Amino acid sequence: MPGESLALMVVVVLLALTFDFINGFHDTANSIATSISTKALPPRAAILLASIMNFTGALTFTGVAKTIGGKIADPLNLEGGMYIVATALVAGIAWNLFTWYYGIPSSSSHALIGSLTGAVIAAAGLKAVNFKGFLSILEALVISPVAAFTVGYAIMSFFKFILKNCHPAKVNRRFRVLQIFTAAWQAFSHGTNDAQKSMGIITFALVAGGFQSSLDVPPWVKVSCALAMALGTSMGGWKIIKTVGSQIIRLEPANGFAADFSSALVIITATLIKLPVSTTHVISSSIMGVGAAKRVSAVKWTTAERIITAWMLTLPATAVTAALTYLLLSLVI
Repeated sequence: MPGESLALMVVVVLLALTFDFINGFHDTANSIATSISTKALPPRAAILLASIMNFTGALTFTGVAKTIGGKIADPLNLEGGMYIVATALVAGIAWNLFTWYYGIPSSSSHALIGSLTGAVIAAAGLKAVNFKGFLSILEALVISPVAAFTVGYAIMSFFKFILKNCHPAKVNRRFRVLQIFTAAWQAFSHGTNDAQKSMGIITFALVAGGFQSSLDVPPWVKVSCALAMALGTSMGGWKIIKTVGSQIIRLEPANGFAADFSSALVIITATLIKLPVSTTHVISSSIMGVGAAKRVSAVKWTTAERIITAWMLTLPATAVTAALTYLLLSLVI
């Protein structure tokens, strides 16, 4: 029935914007934790900067949205597609809130991709999953943190070499200024990749529900997702900011600059080639790489182990949660 489909589409959009909002405050730490930790920016100014740049980045690209909307499954040939998206979003939101509550910087990207895959399998079986597309997304999610660690290690090693005879106070003062610019770039790159995931999931539902036939992202979807993420970012995710900013390594301005620069470079590269990556994984890995370049013992590996465990659990946990949610929902619809 048209009225029922429209009502369900409204529910899907509200869930997607809720996911985007939570993603904003859950992942605020990705953009500003290092600049707050090194006192390059006061917290309020850092969050305002991150909100503005997240919003700007979210409006700039749509390639990642099309990847999310079409590479995991074909929404044109998926019965009950809007119910699938709704249950995927419920599972993703639940996981994000759980990890936020415990201050674990887990991946919203993994949560969304795992949830959507699990819901598709529960609804239509393994045959409905485009495993070629799914594996290409998974490869990007796995390779990007390795790249961020490597780039962070290389940049920090270079800084150690050229700054070894410089006065520490002067170095810190100059890098605090530079960190303002890398924090802005980090937030912009975050918006270019993360906000597009919710744009993609809404577009997936629009196609599955027969509201449009292409994976082109409508302007109202772009603006609403950008606003939701910016508003979420403005709330701040203080527990995760504390973990990322102080519980991986003891950050100094040069370390913060190197971590922000390397992670933003990896994220924006992924956006340009239309691949979704986990900004959480990337920034955490770049910080670990920077810390390892200082000395291996500089990294608080117990915190790193806890983060990595959350990374490994996110895809299967959200896939199972979404599948069970869909099966329960199918009993009442």
